[in-house]
This record gives sequence, structure tokens and C-alpha cells, in this order.
Amino acid sequence: MSATNIVVLDYGSGNLRSAQRALERTGADVAVTSDFNSALEADGLVVPGVGAFAACMDGLRAVHGDRIIGRRLAGGRPVLGICVGMQILFERGVEFGVEADGCGEWPGTVSRLDAPVLPHMGWNTVDAPTDSTLFKGIDPATRFYFVHSYAAQTWEMDNVGSPLAAPALTWAEHGSRFLAAVENGALSATQFHPEKSGDAGAELLRNWVGSIA
Repeated sequence: MSATNIVVLDYGSGNLRSAQRALERTGADVAVTSDFNSALEADGLVVPGVGAFAACMDGLRAVHGDRIIGRRLAGGRPVLGICVGMQILFERGVEFGVEADGCGEWPGTVSRLDAPVLPHMGWNTVDAPTDSTLFKGIDPATRFYFVHSYAAQTWEMDNVGSPLAAPALTWAEHGSRFLAAVENGALSATQFHPEKSGDAGAELLRNWVGSIA
């Protein structure tokens, strides 16, 4: 049986090589590329991201990453966003009063955390639902590594009457409550960095890759 094929999307943002190494430890075959067809056809696509929301969106559009994500999800093909790679999945981001459009896969706005100290940098616990795939087998007291000042702080999607299962939402707190992870059909994302979160992050990535196989 061949290994799961994962593409880490290279659009000029994110910890590409550390994400690649972390995913390779799950046993997956991992490529870092901006190639449209490779990203579209891979078993799983990882979209990392660091820095400003608007700059990440500019880079993503430059390699047609927004189209890749949309087409993959239309076909039920797994996508995992990390850090700003999670934020850009929402409709918009607001930084320093400037609003930028995101991919619009989820409704809502990414905004500045209301916290006495920013960025939120370091280890923090999360509150994951019992039906989570990403956090399966991970102790609830486990800490993950965050580096961010902005986040989605509400969930605006209403699944009432929808044939899709309700999303699994994982929350964390730093000054205010924010979304630490979302699992919504083929689309998953984490605000923290699993590739920097030691054994816990490795286990989460194994869970995600395992859900693809």
C-alpha cells in the first residue's frame, strides 16, 4: 500500500520545511510546491501561513491557491490550514483597521485579540470536543504552541437544516476566547502550529493524515 501523498502549498508564507518534516514523520510522502495540479491532486493539502492576513491572501492568489482550495473542497478532498492558513479560510480579516477578503470558505471575520499582552506567543491548552478527529487520543490538558495576535473569535455558520454534519469546534483563551481549531467536513484548520508543538502536534498530524487514508 502506497503512502499518503501530501502537498504543503508554497505561496511564499509559512514554515514550509518544518511542516514538511513534521508531516514526513507521520509516514506520508510530502512535497512542498506551488504547482497547481500537484496541489489539486494530492491526497491531502496543507496550507501554512505566517504574517499579515492581506499579504498571505496576495501570495495565495498569486499561485491560484484560493481556486485550489475551493476545487478540492468541492470534491471532498482534505485541506488543513495552519495559523494564518486557518485565518484566510474565513470571509475577511481586519488588521490595523484595514479589511481584506479571505477565501470565504467559512463566514466571519478574523480580528485582533482583546488581550493585555500580544502576540499570544507560547504554549496553551485547548478545549476540544469529544467527537474531534484531530484531537483523538490526545490528553485534554495537552498544550500546543501559538504565535498570533489575530484570530476568529466567533463561529457564524449555522448547520441547522444542512445535510452536512455540524463542525467540531475547538476553543482556547488568551484575553478573549478564540477558535483554536475547526473540523468541517474535508476542511480542517488549527490556529496553533502543530509542527512546533512537539509530540502533541505530531499526534494531531498523524490523526489528520490517518483520516485521509
